[in-house]
Amino acid sequence: MKQYVDGYVLAVPKKNLPAYRRIAQRAGKVWRKHGALDYKECVGEDPQTKWGISFSRALRLKPGETVVFSYIVFKSRAHRDRVNAKAMKDPSLFERKDKPMPFDMKRMVYGGFQVLVTA
Repeated sequence: MKQYVDGYVLAVPKKNLPAYRRIAQRAGKVWRKHGALDYKECVGEDPQTKWGISFSRALRLKPGETVVFSYIVFKSRAHRDRVNAKAMKDPSLFERKDKPMPFDMKRMVYGGFQVLVTA
């Protein structure tokens, strides 16, 4: 059985990083509680690259925004589906439902990936 990863990339206004961090910390606890093997939220330090298309360019970052690259590791796709279903029903995930998200959801890039190589 190969591991599976959900990955996503976001454009987050730098002024909203503290609010995003609080949401991410809560989400990480929820996903780990329901069985995720690992949960990472990473803020861009060097998103401008000389090769390929940078995250900054791909997301069309605006002044004052930064990139957040995140991933969650699961045992398999079936395990991902079970964990995500439980996490999305967890009431503690939605404690902020009356407040807007600190980033533009329409600019979120997301996908599920089967692990090809583990070194």
